[in-house]
Amino acid sequence: MKHERGFSLIELLIVVAIILIIAAIAIPNLLRARMAANESAAAASIRTINTAEVSYITAFPATGYSAALTNLGGASPCVTSTVASACLIDNNLATATAAKPKSGYIFAETIGATANQYEAAGQPVTLNSSGTKSFCSVEDAVIRVDPGVKADPGYGGCQALLGLQN
Repeated sequence: MKHERGFSLIELLIVVAIILIIAAIAIPNLLRARMAANESAAAASIRTINTAEVSYITAFPATGYSAALTNLGGASPCVTSTVASACLIDNNLATATAAKPKSGYIFAETIGATANQYEAAGQPVTLNSSGTKSFCSVEDAVIRVDPGVKADPGYGGCQALLGLQN
């Protein structure tokens, strides 16, 4: 009788089980790393908005800070800097909404009580999936963090939060 060589069904099942165990260990770590990367990108985006706001108020002192993030951006390629399209930030950041987030985060900007106040905020699209922290900043340029919350705290709420620790 001819004896065929190959893997038995039991051997194949053991290999598949080992691969599944390794995947079960690796996937949560991958998701945590992705959330950490999203949060770093969100904090950097808030820092970029702060820098753009200072440039905006310097370029257009009569208007104060920009009224919306879209005013800081501009169509690509941005040719002329205007009050409505200052060409200071990437259009992906200027239009980062729930329909088109940037690195898992939504960004918004609001004017404070006067034109010399603003609040920039970034929230995860899906809390505990795309990120675990919300970030905000006002005209003092301190990036503040609100862990475990998916909401814009508003101007006064942002001022009450603790600054981001390096």
